[in-house]
Amino acid sequence: MEVKVDNLVKFYSLILLFEGPKHGYDLIKTVEKKMGRKVSASQIYPFLAKLQKENYIKIKSEGKREKKIYVLTSLGKKFCQTMLSRFGDLVELAIEPNLSKCAHCGCEIFKGGYKEKIKGKETVFCCSHCADSFKKNFSGHKH
Repeated sequence: MEVKVDNLVKFYSLILLFEGPKHGYDLIKTVEKKMGRKVSASQIYPFLAKLQKENYIKIKSEGKREKKIYVLTSLGKKFCQTMLSRFGDLVELAIEPNLSKCAHCGCEIFKGGYKEKIKGKETVFCCSHCADSFKKNFSGHKH
């Protein structure tokens, strides 16, 4: 059986477990807060059961009422890192069209940056220091 992380409730739950051990109730409340909407136990506990069946999490009990604490195993941490990598790839695809490169150092800029007209052309830099360095090098070259 393959564990599918096909919605944000599951994704957030996994990320929260990656941060450290959690009680089921804490997972529900934190996911609700992150998503800004009500999350039911039926969205969390079956997913936790699948994770446990695949040996991605183990359950510890604590306290007088034997509250369950869900903890990622080393296999679960690898699974979570794979999910984070996939999500990162999706985010990268989404933001890539909005990136520009610093004309001096080549770093990628998502928002902001520093723009300056040089020889009548608007040039993008990550900061004013790169712009100054670029202008010094640019004025030193004979065109």
